[in-house]
Amino acid sequence: MTMRRATITFAGPDARVVYESLRPEAGRDVPKARVSLRASRGRVALTIVADDTGALRAAVNSYLRWADVAARVRREVTS
Repeated sequence: MTMRRATITFAGPDARVVYESLRPEAGRDVPKARVSLRASRGRVALTIVADDTGALRAAVNSYLRWADVAARVRREVTS
């Protein structure tokens, strides 16, 4: 079986809050997908490996939505 993989990199002032917000979720695998996070100097790499394209799409959509919410909240609080 061929696994599907996506790696998304967040950089800039929102990276740390995105990392801290997604870290608890990364420990929980979504159905048919595994998620990992790596942080380094203003960058966060989110990697999702899934059994099929549909599971990958669902996981990517969820994590991107959560990252967007975290970044928007940080910007609202700091403005």
